[in-house]
Amino acid sequence: MALAQTAPPASPAPSHVGRHASTPEDIRAIEKVVADFQAALIAKDVKLLSSLMLHTNILFASPADDGFIKKMRDTTDVHFDGVAVGGYIAFANFIKREPLRTEEKFYNVKITQDRHVAWVNFDYEFLVDNKLSNYGVEAWQMVKRDGAWKILSVVWSMHAAAEAGK
Repeated sequence: MALAQTAPPASPAPSHVGRHASTPEDIRAIEKVVADFQAALIAKDVKLLSSLMLHTNILFASPADDGFIKKMRDTTDVHFDGVAVGGYIAFANFIKREPLRTEEKFYNVKITQDRHVAWVNFDYEFLVDNKLSNYGVEAWQMVKRDGAWKILSVVWSMHAAAEAGK
């Protein structure tokens, strides 16, 4: 008979754990970046979209899974790491050139801010012409520069719309 192993009881966390230097004004400013991002997609305003980024070369990717990485390494590029080139610029060009309406809806948004850094995590669905294109979870890292909150990185998982009902 095998005995189930249990983890030893965790020691109480130090009093500073979970204490973040955060202000209501900063949270509101971060929420405005989130709202502006969504509005920029609908309006196809890539200038507004770019103004939300720290710079145009931020990490902006949906990393591939191991199976796809192996396939690419076996057939095309032995150095493929699963992070596509193009990043933010490719996304902005897609938004600008896509003739149909684009929208990204966010659910379960959680903002964590500590001083000049913040994280925004949420479930999303991406729609083209009001139809689900893909969905998943997304995480932004943000940084406050010169008094303004900027997106430092965007990383997301992606499921095809066909997987939504499963």
